[in-house]
Amino acid sequence: MSSWLILIIIGVILVILGIATEIGQFLIWIGVVVLVISLILALVRRSRT
Repeated sequence: MSSWLILIIIGVILVILGIATEIGQFLIWIGVVVLVISLILALVRRSRT
């Protein structure tokens, strides 16, 4: 699996856990940051090819 796909999966899991737990706000922000970074990596990789 490519690294950007793994980052997207981790980001989605963190957002879901953030909604379901008490430390929600912190985990949601971490999930959003991971998702944004993975999307940027995907766009950079596509622009190179």
